[in-house]
Amino acid sequence: MAASGRAPLFRSQSEEELILAAYPAAMSDFTIHTLLTTPLIEVRDVICAGTCRHKGAVERAGRMQLVFPYRGTYVRHVGDDEDVADASQVLFFHAGEDYQVSHPNPGGDASLSLTVDETLLREIAPPALLHEGEPLRFRQPRLRIDPRAQVLVALLRHALHEGIAEPLEGESLALTLVHRALAPRTTHAAGSSHGRQRLVDRAKLVLARDLARRWTLAEVAAEVGVSAVYLTQSFRQVEGVPLYRYQLRLRLARALDLLGEYDDLTALGLHLGFSSHSHFSATFQQAYGRTPSEFRQAALHR
Repeated sequence: MAASGRAPLFRSQSEEELILAAYPAAMSDFTIHTLLTTPLIEVRDVICAGTCRHKGAVERAGRMQLVFPYRGTYVRHVGDDEDVADASQVLFFHAGEDYQVSHPNPGGDASLSLTVDETLLREIAPPALLHEGEPLRFRQPRLRIDPRAQVLVALLRHALHEGIAEPLEGESLALTLVHRALAPRTTHAAGSSHGRQRLVDRAKLVLARDLARRWTLAEVAAEVGVSAVYLTQSFRQVEGVPLYRYQLRLRLARALDLLGEYDDLTALGLHLGFSSHSHFSATFQQAYGRTPSEFRQAALHR
């Protein structure tokens, strides 16, 4: 044990061994950037090409990870359970738990993966979210996060990628994100019956297939094979927000991801399906408390 009483994060394993422990299968599909490593927290940017449309090889997380998707979608399979991963949520990858991943939509995915010292994580997580005893396990496979948590994902990633944040600031941002994602007042655990959950997951994959498309409710309902009324009711019951607002949050999360790549913010807004720059800017500010240009200034040009 370390002098602080916490278990050392790395023990005697090398960085390469740790990555292989966390992502043992199809490593050629992955690009992994370690953005921050301290005794308490590790932050990685994990990008997957998503070449495997159906279930891939069995993988096993070497350590407990909180995974925040910020680009694309994938489906995680644990036994008979499935979870659609997108930018609206945090997923829990438990140490020693086998899982498989599939990519129904093309384009791959990217996630920010956080590994937090387990003693510290137990201090942060509300007891109601955790199983009792060892090993550390969350009761839910995922939680929906709010727009402020989405902003923190983007700020943390951009600041570490650009070398703007020093380790102390990076740790503070990362722990603030964990607090925000797990706080009872901001989370929504996906609920309802197994059948409704599967239905909503199919609808989420439809929306994510083309973020810029101006879907109608009838079109989405037809894609998943139910009535518009049943889809509306099911989606709100499972996800806690209406279908249109869910799609809007996916668009805005993609904007957070792409802000550093676009000089022309009007073009970015139109690319994501907004009707004009003013529509994009006003919607972004309403969700995140600042305009796209203000966010870009804060995240990339301090």
